[in-house]
Amino acid sequence: MTGKAEVDQESRMDGFKWAASVALVFAGVVGNSVYSGESLLYRVIALLVLAAVAGLIALQTAKGKSFWQLIKDSKTEIRKVVWPTRQETLQTTLIVVAVVIVMGLILWGLDSLLGWIVSSLIG
Repeated sequence: MTGKAEVDQESRMDGFKWAASVALVFAGVVGNSVYSGESLLYRVIALLVLAAVAGLIALQTAKGKSFWQLIKDSKTEIRKVVWPTRQETLQTTLIVVAVVIVMGLILWGLDSLLGWIVSSLIG
């Protein structure tokens, strides 16, 4: 029972957290406009700080936690990938280039043939 109550309380707080994140981003946009006469460096630093705080608040929501878990799982999956060697990459690239050239020549020949046929029929 307490687990469901915690989830309900957490989901109620998610709306406030999202509102706070949006408010921080909005404050950054408005503040950047209001303080346009200030140094660009200070405005960029302020925007980065506000964006970081808004992101940290958003990560505390249920969606934010699931997003962070997705990022962690993605990093784990990337470590499992067997990347091709330099030689395999070079060979595959050369095969693709050769196939593109051959297909280009075939299509050029077919286009020329069909153009010659149509021009013979028309005139």
